[in-house]
Amino acid sequence: MKQNKNLITGWILLLFAAALFCLQLTYFFAHAKYQVEYTDSRLFYVVNILCLLFLYIGLTLLLRKLTKIVLGVLAALLLVQIGLLVHMNKEVRNITSISPNKHHVFSVKENLKSGEVVYYRTHYGIFARPKEVLPNKIIGEVKVEWLANDIAAFTYQTTDYKIDHFVATYGDRKNGISYYNVGPEIQGVWKGNGVEVVSNTEGISIKENSAAELFKWEDIQQYGTLAVVLKRKNEPIWTISLNENFVVHSDSTEPLVGNISLYKVTMEQNQPETLRFAQ
Repeated sequence: MKQNKNLITGWILLLFAAALFCLQLTYFFAHAKYQVEYTDSRLFYVVNILCLLFLYIGLTLLLRKLTKIVLGVLAALLLVQIGLLVHMNKEVRNITSISPNKHHVFSVKENLKSGEVVYYRTHYGIFARPKEVLPNKIIGEVKVEWLANDIAAFTYQTTDYKIDHFVATYGDRKNGISYYNVGPEIQGVWKGNGVEVVSNTEGISIKENSAAELFKWEDIQQYGTLAVVLKRKNEPIWTISLNENFVVHSDSTEPLVGNISLYKVTMEQNQPETLRFAQ
């Protein structure tokens, strides 16, 4: 009975090892042809480690008389992969965050030698392709805040001790085909808890605690079709994003539906403020 159980377990582990091996073959093909990488570079070595571990245990259960040489080789390969994983952590900093609904993965990789920071667009969760090189190098800690299930705000300190900000968007509030500008879509007055946003032909003004500041359109940067970042002297100050209940109409005369969020760009822990349309 125990022998049969060992045989079943052994074959299951070998199947897992074979599946992981096929996954790696798929990765090698996609990487060579489409520049696809794992969303987190450490996954490559984790998959190798699991594959070797399943193979080692599976063969041990199935073949009692397996030579020590074979087991020794597998154990050595396992240790090599662990060593490569540790070494890779010293070369690449992986910054990943999963959306609240688990549908999207934010991925940024920092080359610790060159300082290059690359944003990766994820495909099928564990795979990603390089999308954009961020303009500034990172120093110290970073912060990722999901403003919605499809909007990730990435904040970090640059080498000149300034705050930089990047917004990754994964969705749409219209039909997913046509492009639209966020500013005109939120034209009007929006109010929240102690804050007010006004979007008009001059730009977007933010009123907080009775103090108002106007950000002209040339100081506003749009990300995708879901968010804009308001800048003062090229430094990000606020992010405005469209909530998931916001509806972009083809006819601009139709009434606005949904909410927007106002998020202050800071390295401190904070939450976006939900605003409703006032007029």
